[in-house]
Amino acid sequence: MENMNKRYLQLNDRIRIMKIKDIAIIFILLLFAAVISCQVVTGQQLQRRGIITPGSLWLDNNRNTIQAHGGGIILVGSTYYWFGEDRAQGLDPLYKYVGCYSSEDLVHWTFLSKIKFAAPKGFDPHHWVLERPKVYYNRKTKKYVMYFHLDDARYKAAEIGIAVSNDVDSGYQFVKHFRPFGMESRDIGQFIDDDGTAYLIFESRPTHGFVIARLSDDYMSVEKKMCLVKEPLEGGALVHYKGLYYVIGSHLTGWNPNSNVYATAKKVSGPWSPFKNMAPSETNTYGSQSTMLLKVTGTKKATVIYMGDIWKPAAQWDSRYLWMPLKIGKGKLWLPKPEPWEINIKTGFVKFANK
Repeated sequence: MENMNKRYLQLNDRIRIMKIKDIAIIFILLLFAAVISCQVVTGQQLQRRGIITPGSLWLDNNRNTIQAHGGGIILVGSTYYWFGEDRAQGLDPLYKYVGCYSSEDLVHWTFLSKIKFAAPKGFDPHHWVLERPKVYYNRKTKKYVMYFHLDDARYKAAEIGIAVSNDVDSGYQFVKHFRPFGMESRDIGQFIDDDGTAYLIFESRPTHGFVIARLSDDYMSVEKKMCLVKEPLEGGALVHYKGLYYVIGSHLTGWNPNSNVYATAKKVSGPWSPFKNMAPSETNTYGSQSTMLLKVTGTKKATVIYMGDIWKPAAQWDSRYLWMPLKIGKGKLWLPKPEPWEINIKTGFVKFANK
């Protein structure tokens, strides 16, 4: 009987210890969840104060997650318009959607519309691709011209598609699709020079590089091949800053991030300098892929913003954005470690929230 009592007491002690461990585990999990929740709330609170938090949830005026992946931005008057792939859940799979947003300060974005496209003739409506939409506003024709990467599900078509509208956020009519200069085209980028000349950047995989091409005056065609940047890169973006052109790109690793690189030239046509890393190689560009370089020219300073996508292949609707002001000048370009920051659109000055 005495042995049985001892065993009973030992068993009781074990159960008590197990309960304490279970309570500790539950407490740790709840604490972790609370920390994550605080981080999300903090990012949204900072946004309300006019601060951009790279990689945080970015909400529009309706408190919905901004859906503008692989996007581009144009400035018309004093309003910025952001276009990108809408990868939200629950969309009709027979259509592709482009999210359109507007802002006066690059922080607070107003949702304008989901621009809907059906598959062009010759493409399987169940299996087609519309990626990296870029919109240009033509001041002469008063038209909004959208370029995008158009492809089949196997990425064999490798074409550019063009749609046009009289309005910024609706009424886009598909015009044509083609391979520019007969070359394959996948990832595309946009660039408008200081003199107003518009360019398209597109990846040409068989030629192991990407092309910088000038658009026609009405933006309805790819008019002239300015140069082939002989480096196997995608996600090309370009900016003109203090007399030099800076081009950036991402290595060909699919959804996985890598060390994005940059080069410089005195002319869009080149020759281009050797490519160098734009961030510490071990960071893989802080988990992002380049999509655009946006120059904000203020009364006091011009600031160049790196726009990158933090892709989440298994949850594309939750892919995030990494925007950071670059350290740029005298032939050097560097992406600092991401941290909360704000910009004065009028002056062009940047301030970091933690400093």
